[in-house]
Amino acid sequence: MVRAYRSLLHLYPAARRREFGYEMTYVFACAQTGVRENGRVLTRALFYAREFLGLLAGAFTAHVCNLFGCDHWLPFRRFDMRSGFKFPRSTVFLMCAILGGVVLAIEKAKDITVKYGPPDVVAVVNPLPLFLLFALAAPAVFVAATWGILFALRRTGMHRLSNVETRAQR
Repeated sequence: MVRAYRSLLHLYPAARRREFGYEMTYVFACAQTGVRENGRVLTRALFYAREFLGLLAGAFTAHVCNLFGCDHWLPFRRFDMRSGFKFPRSTVFLMCAILGGVVLAIEKAKDITVKYGPPDVVAVVNPLPLFLLFALAAPAVFVAATWGILFALRRTGMHRLSNVETRAQR
């Protein structure tokens, strides 16, 4: 099956095949070994179907990208490899902003209830400023502490980039 996979790699444009062909074949062979150990016929059939359909979809995508120059966005991105991170990093910020808006709306509703409600309603201390301070300060402290630990362990991006070789050593 590795030979069939390698021959189907010729569907890719030559430049991409030269750049990624060896790595793709190696990953396929390693994954195939893992599936063979499972021993189930259905599992192997699904694996081969998924891999070969992915290879065909990737070759088609590569040719479309070469024709139209659309390397970063395609309407059929579902076939591309996915990272382990499911949401964009901006989602965390947007979720915090939405949470802040919901809390603000609740606090405004409490103020309206106190102002226009029945006279026996007792005014409550507004915890919104303290909540917002905590909601913004806690993540900042966590990020700073994490970065400090990584910096002390020399694992930050700055340290990793300092170890990159920019040209071949002779």
